[in-house]
Amino acid sequence: MDQLAHRQLASIGEVVGSAGPAGVRVWLRGGWAMDFQLGSVTRPHVDVDWYCWHEDADRLASLLLARGWRLDPRMPVATQLDLFSADVEVSFAYLGRDGDGRPTVGAGPWAGTLLPAGMLDAPPGRIGTLTVPTISVAAQIEFKQMYPVWMPERPRRPKDADDLALLRAVSGRAGPRTPRP
Repeated sequence: MDQLAHRQLASIGEVVGSAGPAGVRVWLRGGWAMDFQLGSVTRPHVDVDWYCWHEDADRLASLLLARGWRLDPRMPVATQLDLFSADVEVSFAYLGRDGDGRPTVGAGPWAGTLLPAGMLDAPPGRIGTLTVPTISVAAQIEFKQMYPVWMPERPRRPKDADDLALLRAVSGRAGPRTPRP
C-alpha cells in the first residue's frame, strides 16, 4: 500500500471520528467502500467517495473545515461537498428521502431518484482496526454496472470491470442486475 493510500485511510478514520460523535451519518461509496467490504486495499484510489444526508452537509463541512480541510473551489457545493487536505480528496454525494423515507439522490439533475433498496443497511466494512459504514455490496455492483448506461459519456474503465468481479465474488452473485430507470 502506497503513502497516499495510508493518508486516505487516515482521512476515512478522521471523517468517521468527526461525523459520528456529531450525529452526522456517512457511508463510504466507490472503490474504498469495496475495499472495506473486502477487508483490504485492492488498488490505488484517486479520492475517497462518501454519501451524507443533504441536510447534514453544512454541519459536516463545518466539522471538517475546523480540522483544516478546505473546500475544493473547482466543485459546486450545490451538487456535492468536495474537500481536500494536502493531497487527499474527499467527496460527499448528497442523499435525500422520498415521501416514504427511502433514500434518493439528494441533489443535481437526478435529485429525487430512488437509490437501491437496502443500500444504507450494509454491515460496516473493516480494514485492520478501522470499521466504517459503507453502502451495500449489491448497491456497489448495481452502480458499477449501470454507470455506463446512466452516463454514456463515462464508459466502464478496466478498474470498474475488475471491481465488479471482486464484488460479485464477495456477494456470491455472478449475474447482472435488472437495469433501473
